[in-house]
Amino acid sequence: MIKECIVVEGKNDAAAVKRAVDADVIITSGFGITGDTLKLIRTAVEKRGVIILTDPDFMGEKIRKIIGDRIPGVKHAFIPREEATDEGDVGVENASPHSIIKALTMARCETKEERAEFSRDDMMASGLSGCDSAADMRAKVGRALGIGYANAKQFLKRLNNYGVTREEFDRAIEKAGRRM
Repeated sequence: MIKECIVVEGKNDAAAVKRAVDADVIITSGFGITGDTLKLIRTAVEKRGVIILTDPDFMGEKIRKIIGDRIPGVKHAFIPREEATDEGDVGVENASPHSIIKALTMARCETKEERAEFSRDDMMASGLSGCDSAADMRAKVGRALGIGYANAKQFLKRLNNYGVTREEFDRAIEKAGRRM
């Protein structure tokens, strides 16, 4: 049994999580997240912790941001888009139990304090921005670090806000195929 409650968007996502792990699940009902649901999530954070596992798409990121901005202390888990896609449909419900478990084990807490471990220069030097293969490189490094895919600006923010260390970053860059 996973200690934390897992927050997902819908019933099918909850079913997929329950096939993968023994955990309590809170359903946001998509973008229609209510004050009562936020209150439930806040209580869960205080009592046992919460891991947000939303779809790797625009709406999933929007829901993640709403919860993260209003409730400090939640952890974030990311499933790579290609592992959550079935015939063009993107969602947690399409992910394998292995992908869900991997994402949950790599969950990270977002810090709200300003941290500047990584800069735009790091992004450029590592091939994460400013070149034709940058999007692919961000996908690979985001998967290795468990912070998901994002555009260059958001990716830099995640590197700093999810507590990624320089050592983790260097290993992920090397694993993704680009030496520094």
